[in-house]
Amino acid sequence: MGERTQAALGCLTVAAGAGAGLAVWTVGVRGRLWRFEQSPDWKVLYAELPLAILGGIAVGLAVWALAQRVRSRRSARRGP
Repeated sequence: MGERTQAALGCLTVAAGAGAGLAVWTVGVRGRLWRFEQSPDWKVLYAELPLAILGGIAVGLAVWALAQRVRSRRSARRGP
């Protein structure tokens, strides 16, 4: 696998992680934003949303690193 392919797959993995974080954040967001008989809770947008996206990116990077480690171990076992 070439360097460009690895870089593209790494970027796609991180983008998928950010999308997964966003998808997890959207579950029940209306209930968290609008509490019963209260004004909107804006920390849901400026605190929880970035943390969910960054958490998804971190998970994507961890998956990418794990995949690279498994790939390098397999190639080391095969030998030259």
